[in-house]
Amino acid sequence: MPGTQFDVVAIGNAIVDIIGRCDDSFLARHGAPKGHMRLVDTATINAIYQDMGPGIEISGGSAANTVAGVASLGGRSAFIGKVAEDEFGRIFRHDITAAGVSFKTPAVVDASRSTSRSLILVTPDGQRTMNTFLGISTDLDQGEVDPEVIQKSKVVYLEGYLFDRDEAKAAFRQALDIANKAGRRVALTLSDSFCVDRHRSEFLALIRAGIGVLFANESEILSLYETTSFDEAVTRVARDTRLAVLTRSEKGSVVVSEGEVIEIAVQPVAKVVDTTGAGDLYAAGFLFGLARDLDLEAAGQLGSFAAAEIIGQMGARPEVKLAHLARMRGFLA
Repeated sequence: MPGTQFDVVAIGNAIVDIIGRCDDSFLARHGAPKGHMRLVDTATINAIYQDMGPGIEISGGSAANTVAGVASLGGRSAFIGKVAEDEFGRIFRHDITAAGVSFKTPAVVDASRSTSRSLILVTPDGQRTMNTFLGISTDLDQGEVDPEVIQKSKVVYLEGYLFDRDEAKAAFRQALDIANKAGRRVALTLSDSFCVDRHRSEFLALIRAGIGVLFANESEILSLYETTSFDEAVTRVARDTRLAVLTRSEKGSVVVSEGEVIEIAVQPVAKVVDTTGAGDLYAAGFLFGLARDLDLEAAGQLGSFAAAEIIGQMGARPEVKLAHLARMRGFLA
């Protein structure tokens, strides 16, 4: 496509992930619901941080993980998100840039504000429990949206987690308008079923207003349409958007496109080490495939491959270049 610089640009929470191992009793002691994400205040995150064992500190955030995955697959990606000029902000910028992602959003110099972070506690069964302190990342507004980057990206990927503030909603709509006028695809991830519960009507309005690709897991899509039937949710989402990508954990994924339903099988995993980032990396594989004009089934298979690779390791950033592994296993030429 003429004028294209990036395959995917993502707008999302700029978060530093601190990943460590724990047992179920640790979660119970801190009131953390196993396998879920919860928002916590400064006192809570500091208490958990002081109590947890050694951790890995790396730039994170759902959409940031996705564009890092795109870069690992050999794609050109960019990220728009807000960090403070502090220790964690510098960690975020260094890591995401080192992963091959363009990140030009200026840091905010304000001693009273701090970069967002998430303590990700991984139990022996591979389940991850996220305790997220949303610092300055949620202050993202229209000032951070770079029109030139949006116009030069094949796909603009929006993170639903950001939808809790009016300023971020305005930034989403601004990005959507710029992308639509430039003829670019816009994708939205619903992020979390609790997030859907908070913003159901607004998400539906945004989807119907021009979202070209919707990403959701099974619980999120059921929540969006307030149904317990996955088949009913598939029927309804087909009416609201041209392309929906629905992940179902061990049941694989379903791609819904203009009346066609394509089922994608999961890729085998020798051992589940950490489920952090499985959905983010599935989106990376699918969006990379979409940007490089793979058919929908091949894009889904690439997403399934990327998800399988990430849950076989600690953390949501690939330890080995996915492009190399994908070529070895026949997912990329």
